[in-house]
Amino acid sequence: MPYVPAEDRYADSTLYRRTGRSGLKLPAISLGLWHNFGDDRSLESQQAIVRRAFDRGITHFDLANNYGPPAGSAEANFGRLLATDLKPYRDELVISTKAGYDMWPGPYGEWGSRKYLMASLDQSLTRMGLDYVDIFYSHRFDPETPLHETMGALADIVAQGKALYVGISSYSGQRTEEATQILRDMGVPLLIHQPSYSLLNRWIEEDLLDVLEREGVGCIAFSPLAQGMLTDKYLGGKIPEDSRAAEGRFLTQDMLTPDALTHIEALNGMARERGQSLAQMAIAWTLRDARVTSALIGASSVKQLDENLAALENVDFSEDELATIDRHAVDAGINIWASSSAH
Repeated sequence: MPYVPAEDRYADSTLYRRTGRSGLKLPAISLGLWHNFGDDRSLESQQAIVRRAFDRGITHFDLANNYGPPAGSAEANFGRLLATDLKPYRDELVISTKAGYDMWPGPYGEWGSRKYLMASLDQSLTRMGLDYVDIFYSHRFDPETPLHETMGALADIVAQGKALYVGISSYSGQRTEEATQILRDMGVPLLIHQPSYSLLNRWIEEDLLDVLEREGVGCIAFSPLAQGMLTDKYLGGKIPEDSRAAEGRFLTQDMLTPDALTHIEALNGMARERGQSLAQMAIAWTLRDARVTSALIGASSVKQLDENLAALENVDFSEDELATIDRHAVDAGINIWASSSAH
């Protein structure tokens, strides 16, 4: 039977937040296809998650050229779901993708050159069966390509109608300010920045959030669960065989230090007092700051998606709660994207 979305998917209008000073609103929780949407997962499980997300009012689906495995497969699989399920609702969706990491051999297959960004977006559009994406990102700062070239490519992509908006990811506060000005001079606003941000990785609080507020740029926080550390998966120091830490995928066992686990246990106790899981409190905490437009989560099942969306049932924190959280929300050395924002 053809997919028919839930009629009440927009019942909660408070679910959406304005992106900076733009006209675009995003759901407070967006769905990222970084994991669980490659060829290592069944299309049926992916379909169930995407359908449930849209039924729950998640209109924003975030991808990148290298998501998989293998690279490119998440976009191809999402393209299949667009064709079978979501095509009639395209104008209700915000679809984003990115380019910046290694995609094909040779000197033109990564970073931030005009040649790479434009070629990558054309490939992404083909994989998804789209004429345009809503947001296209420079996935990381390229220290060897002039910023004017990278931003010029983004501006031309908008002019060509291949993206409605553009963004950047993992840029430092200084580079973000520079990128914003370059794009503004070209007549294209920088819509949004996508940084890593969590209770255990608070680097954006130093200056980036201030820059985004000053420039009117939105913020969508990825990895709000600290690559899975802010779930019940590792409580007590256990490392499940099927976990990211066991497999060494963006989280290694040496990151689960006794000090980090002590803080995680304390945060878990606070979450219980709030009537939330640790993951739910971690997501809600990233949304406590109005400058954060959306928290970008992943999901391996419909059940996990629903559990994470329940974070929105309690996003308010008292001053005492925030003060207590601050004692345990300390850097855990897990920002594996720090080199990009260091430039």
